[in-house]
Amino acid sequence: MPRHSYPRNRRVSRFTRLRAILAGALVFGVGATATLASWNDSETATAGFTAGRFDIVGSVNGGAFGQHGPSAPAALNFPVPVAGMAPGTTSYALFSVKGSATTVAGAVSLAAAATNATSGTGLGAFLTYGVTSIPSGSAGACTATSFAAGATVVAPGSPVTASQPAGVSLPLRAKGATQINYCFAVTLPTTATNDAQGKSAAPVWTFNAVSS
Repeated sequence: MPRHSYPRNRRVSRFTRLRAILAGALVFGVGATATLASWNDSETATAGFTAGRFDIVGSVNGGAFGQHGPSAPAALNFPVPVAGMAPGTTSYALFSVKGSATTVAGAVSLAAAATNATSGTGLGAFLTYGVTSIPSGSAGACTATSFAAGATVVAPGSPVTASQPAGVSLPLRAKGATQINYCFAVTLPTTATNDAQGKSAAPVWTFNAVSS
């Protein structure tokens, strides 16, 4: 049987058409994939932050509180003035501390100035003192009785240079919810010599507070 042979150009033409059809199908497939819809959603979160404040206020009568800095310290109301003390005399005075109306919580400790013994004209070297914390109901009533019933902050008979023991503090509640009432008892001991006569002193105590 005679074999038929096709011209080469006819075989190329058929191959070209086939390739064109395959290419078109590929393009169609890509296009179809690109047009598929995809739903999505998201959540977003944020928050606002404001730093709090920490400060304390003090009062010499348990009621009228204010700020008292190193340049204008509060004057404790000792009924017996320093200039009128005699051997064996003890004088009492109140100082109350609390957080301000906007403060965060914290703790406070009492520190005595190292110069207390030599401030003024030297009476500080003879004086002793002690401090107790008395209940809020005793505010304005720092006496020998309330002092003796209070919790010790500085032991009676301590030199006026003595601070509250290291690492010991009293809690302060936020926003001035409670106050600490310190009852000071300053004594000119019976052992004070004639050298104490006519001398004076102006001890300084600082209430150091830290936030918690």
